[in-house]
Amino acid sequence: MDGRVIYLMGPSGSGKDSLIDAARQSLSVLGCDVMRRVITRSAESIGEDAIDVTTEEFERRLSAGEFSLAWRANGLSYGIPAEMDQRLREGRSVVVNGSRANLRQALEVYPTLLPVLLTVRDDVLRERLFRRGRESLEQINARLARNALFKDRRSSDIPVYLIDNTGDLADAVSQLLDLIRVNATPDQT
Repeated sequence: MDGRVIYLMGPSGSGKDSLIDAARQSLSVLGCDVMRRVITRSAESIGEDAIDVTTEEFERRLSAGEFSLAWRANGLSYGIPAEMDQRLREGRSVVVNGSRANLRQALEVYPTLLPVLLTVRDDVLRERLFRRGRESLEQINARLARNALFKDRRSSDIPVYLIDNTGDLADAVSQLLDLIRVNATPDQT
């Protein structure tokens, strides 16, 4: 494949969806598409431009081989449509809203994948989670605890590019676009 998967990860509330939306037009100019995830959650969820399906529909699509990548997290199922592989063969890079827990599996399928971790200070993350109103206080605390565990366990054997999204979103967009300009074409060595 001539394109490259840009695998954007980060805790819920770090601003992955906001970053992708703010960068979408510039990404297109760079020959980089954004893949919409398929998720088993309510269509009322605010934020991500995802394809919402029932659990049964997700399982049908998974069994039919309609996903390039699929994983489960936080009681939900996520899938990246198999259309991604065609775009990669056409030489287009793709941005995927991925999962930290699924990174190793994604690297097995796409060894030239570019892992990007969106970070945010804990106090800012807590405030964002409260503001979006999707989770209870108990669920927010559980998310923050999982994020702390991930920070402690971050493996040094997989190089991950970090983008800080604590401050101005435009700064994070600039960092993402610079990273893609330098790294969008996989090494052919």
